[in-house]
Amino acid sequence: MNVCSTSLPGVLIFTPQVFKDKRGVFQELYHQVRYQRFMDEPVTFVQDNASRSTKNVLRGLHFQRLHPQAKLISVVAGSIWDVAVDIDPASSTFRQYVAVELSAQNRRQLFIPAGYAHGFCVLSDRADVVYKCSDFYRAEDEFGLSWNDPDLAIEWPVVEPILSSKDVQNPTLSEFLSNFRPVNDNKDSFNRG
Repeated sequence: MNVCSTSLPGVLIFTPQVFKDKRGVFQELYHQVRYQRFMDEPVTFVQDNASRSTKNVLRGLHFQRLHPQAKLISVVAGSIWDVAVDIDPASSTFRQYVAVELSAQNRRQLFIPAGYAHGFCVLSDRADVVYKCSDFYRAEDEFGLSWNDPDLAIEWPVVEPILSSKDVQNPTLSEFLSNFRPVNDNKDSFNRG
């Protein structure tokens, strides 16, 4: 397995070993012992999700505020442009992002620690995405940011994405933070440390 760090703390690109023969291919999507040794903190995944989307669909940028989720994203069919954004105002990389193409061909995976916003757009005619989460999905705690927030200046490979009705209404990060109230005085809910 090959592991590359990125410009964002804790965000990693994994390229697992793939075994090929005349029957096809085999790949481990996750092995706790091997993956955990590269992560800054222990992560326990509790939920697996899968989505199928068509070309130019953009999902995100999503995050949970009170129950942040670390994610390990893989693509089993097609290709996506996957993005992680640092939304922690106390971070030295606040408002910065990492983007990487994940595909069934390159077999890359993106690990995103809890406390980042995440989104992706589909590059192929169809993409099947699977991802592991370290906390359960909670609709009441789900938030989103505008995909085209000028302060984030994400270079998406799509000009007119197909968005959900919910994602069309997402605020910019500045708008979100202007309404943000800390959970308590001792811990900023975006703090990853």
